[in-house]
Amino acid sequence: APLLSPQSWPSQLPPAQSEIMKVVNLKQAILQAWKERWSDYQWAINMKKFFPKGATWDILNLADALLEQAMIGPSPNPLILSYLKYAISSQMVSYSSVLTAISKFDDFSRDLCVQALLDIMDMFCDRLSCHGKAEECIGLCRALLSALHWLLRCTAAARLREGLEAGTPAAGEKQLAMCLQRLEKTLSSTKNRALLHIAKLEEHSLLKLGEILANLSNSQLRSQAEQCGTLIRSIPMMLSVHAEQMNKTGFPTVHAVILLEGTMNLTGQTQSLVEQLTMVKRMQHIPTPLFVLEIWKACFVGLIESPEGTEELKWTAFTFLKIPQVLVKLKYSHGDKDFTEDVNCAFEFLLKLTPLLDKADQRCNCDCTNFLLQECGKQGLLSEASVNSLMAKRKADREHAPQQKSGENVNIQPNIQLILRAEPTVTNILKTMDADHSKSPEGLLGVLGHMLSEKSLDLLLAAAAATEKLKSFARKFINLNEFTTYGSEESTKPASVWALLFDISFLTLCHVAQTYGSEVILSESRTGADTCMPEEGKILNPDHPCFRPDSTKVESLVALLNNSSEMKLVQMKWHEACLSISAAILEILNAWENGVLAFEKITDNIKGKVCSLAVCAVAWLVAHVRMLGLDEREKSLQMIRQLAGPLFSENTLQFYNERVVIMNSILERLCADVLQQTATQIKFPSTGVDTMPYWNLLPPKRPIKEVLTDIFAKVLEKGSVDSRSIHILDTLLHMGGVYWFCNNLIKELLKETRKERALRAVELLYSILCLDMQQGTLVLLGHILPGLLTDSSKWHSLMDPPGTALAKLAVWCALSSYSSHKGQVSTRQKKRHREDIEDCISLFPLDDVQPSKLMRLLSSNEDDANILSSPNRSMSSSLSASQLHTVNMRDPLNRVLANLFLLISSILGSRTAGPHTQFVQWFMEECVDCLEQGGRGSVLQFMPFTTLSTTFLVSELVKVSAMSSPKVVLAITDLSLPLGRQVAAKAIAAL
Repeated sequence: APLLSPQSWPSQLPPAQSEIMKVVNLKQAILQAWKERWSDYQWAINMKKFFPKGATWDILNLADALLEQAMIGPSPNPLILSYLKYAISSQMVSYSSVLTAISKFDDFSRDLCVQALLDIMDMFCDRLSCHGKAEECIGLCRALLSALHWLLRCTAAARLREGLEAGTPAAGEKQLAMCLQRLEKTLSSTKNRALLHIAKLEEHSLLKLGEILANLSNSQLRSQAEQCGTLIRSIPMMLSVHAEQMNKTGFPTVHAVILLEGTMNLTGQTQSLVEQLTMVKRMQHIPTPLFVLEIWKACFVGLIESPEGTEELKWTAFTFLKIPQVLVKLKYSHGDKDFTEDVNCAFEFLLKLTPLLDKADQRCNCDCTNFLLQECGKQGLLSEASVNSLMAKRKADREHAPQQKSGENVNIQPNIQLILRAEPTVTNILKTMDADHSKSPEGLLGVLGHMLSEKSLDLLLAAAAATEKLKSFARKFINLNEFTTYGSEESTKPASVWALLFDISFLTLCHVAQTYGSEVILSESRTGADTCMPEEGKILNPDHPCFRPDSTKVESLVALLNNSSEMKLVQMKWHEACLSISAAILEILNAWENGVLAFEKITDNIKGKVCSLAVCAVAWLVAHVRMLGLDEREKSLQMIRQLAGPLFSENTLQFYNERVVIMNSILERLCADVLQQTATQIKFPSTGVDTMPYWNLLPPKRPIKEVLTDIFAKVLEKGSVDSRSIHILDTLLHMGGVYWFCNNLIKELLKETRKERALRAVELLYSILCLDMQQGTLVLLGHILPGLLTDSSKWHSLMDPPGTALAKLAVWCALSSYSSHKGQVSTRQKKRHREDIEDCISLFPLDDVQPSKLMRLLSSNEDDANILSSPNRSMSSSLSASQLHTVNMRDPLNRVLANLFLLISSILGSRTAGPHTQFVQWFMEECVDCLEQGGRGSVLQFMPFTTLSTTFLVSELVKVSAMSSPKVVLAITDLSLPLGRQVAAKAIAAL
């Protein structure tokens, strides 16, 4: 029948009937073209004549109609297929309509038809695109998923035929090979996998290939099938798969983080260190064996560098008690088998570092590796066979190690052995202190007295700190100290026992506070000890009300101290004496200056029975001396000197010498700063060990900025941070404040013009900022970056490589702070003073009506003004409802991140391009590169996410050539929302 043109159709037909007529006439047109043998281009011309513009070919289902007609017989109709191919090439039909039409074919026994369909897929499956509306792009995602399901069904049918046709399996195998080839080709495209990822989120469907292709006999097909299976499994994880750095052998950040923790934060929670190390591992894509190796290397370097005494014991406990526990927690997050193999591999690498191990053995006077392997074996980090094999290798290496020059250390027990024994002893002491001591305090006194001998106390404290028992240890001693204040009143036991228990507990707590930070005690204490206990960076007020107790008690104490005979223990309430001693000392000083009394006998009485009084007296005197003029200090300093000296008397209480050693250690630390400031020398009885190895490291008469730049230059040249540098940097951070510290270090980073040095500087800077990561991040993202990005005179400093390096540092800091700021802040960061930091609320006000300083900064440039940088645009208006419900915008870090992404939106939409836009590109790329499994990254959730801003932001990002990757688009859109999937599909389909 002759073809009727649409113009001759009845004009009054209902819409549904009109659509049916269109379809009927479309099929008639295809049949007429076939009968008259039109060429493909003739067919296209005539079709456009017969079907003028209005409804699109996709609405008319042209691809579906062509395939239906082409696949009627046992073999495909080549002429009608040529029409379809021409329609695809000339974009008469969309790729999604063709894929949907193909996925409807289900007679897989017709080999030639299947092959023809696979050939059609070959035409475009590696270059899919769509430039239509977002709904059409989502349609392409769904069509591709349907086509992939079709390919899998086709593969399953071919596999079944291969099994059933025992006599002639060649046809089934050929079809199977063709299907696998198309599967691999389709899945090899990152863009296709991204579209499939969106489609799977839309439809929540599963792709299973393993069951279909189990036990393939052909090795080539089996390999191809395994590759397809890997690609399918990678689709949900495509944002978290990164290439590891197999070519690097050193990782300065891991090294520095371990040194920082071992030097300054032994009491920190193991889980916090695990999270920090995992973050570094993920951000820098470090292979697990090299990661574990770097941890061990840093531990051995810390051991070798550690000063003799307490610091050495702390490093020993950190290496042999804490780090094995860290690795155990890492093991659970990695999977048992693989991680055990990685630890074994790390030890194999470590054994090749013979000079390092030999030096550590020489320093510790034992086979360090042997002890370490034993501990790892106990914790299940290594199999018994691996431990024995590694021990044998190290034993063979040690035979060639340089021998000790003298045998003087042969009989000294290694610290490692002592620390490992101290760990169970801590548990036993804690159990002992839990008992009721009101009836027999002598037993407890005997245990605690032996605890004070030689270096036992430092050993026990180091072991307790490394195993997270120090707070519990401190709590027990606080309870004991409080118990002695009221237990002695009701007890019939000698007053000397209660006096000794009070003194030992007091001295122990003071020693803990000075060695590990007062937070260990103050978090458990219910007293006003924080106003009385001086520590680094803190100056006491000698006129504080806590130093002004009841005057009658003060007079009574002065009378007792001034008594020529020895103090009666029964008369004393030691806690009241400690509180009253400061006021008593002031009275005694006044009386001495007026010549009313001699102070030598008084100082002997102060330190004669319990050492606690001397500690309290000197703590107040140190604060008092700071308030005096140069000519008024002599008597106070003389009293300090007298209290620090030993007492030669036969009437001292038990364990006096042991208590005096601890007292002198406490007094030396108390007095260090004031003695330096007053140029006074006081000789404290020496124990043969430097009790303050990291004190007073700054060179005199040099500006601190010079010191900072010099120390950073040395660290950068060396390629690693050492313990001494960490302490100097920490002191500079205290002195200059966080903004000064970060700003000057960033200036040093931006001076680097060589890529390798800039990258090394970032790795080291990140670890240095771990001294106070939270505040450093607020300063970097809230002050320094906005200043650089909004000031055109500074844009030149953001060129590559320093700009790339700064972007990397900013992302690392943002991710680290965001992942940890809801958890516990480390003790070393709690004590940092915040006076030097500008109030975050003034920078990022809570009132959204008031424009923040950053947005006012943005809107000051009229050329860059647009809807995203509007001065009245608030953060709340740029975040989706789901974001506002899950994000606490009163948190300073959240507000800093939200404002930073608003600034990024503004830069992308501005008319001015330059290094600052390139910096934004690097920043976003690094955000994507550091994503963890689970889709959209934690900091990327702060990107503006309303319909207008998301579409605009993604489209602007995709315009930047280096940012036009499917992975970036998936990362910066919220795929949990339909809007996010639409925006992502539209952006990726247009790539």
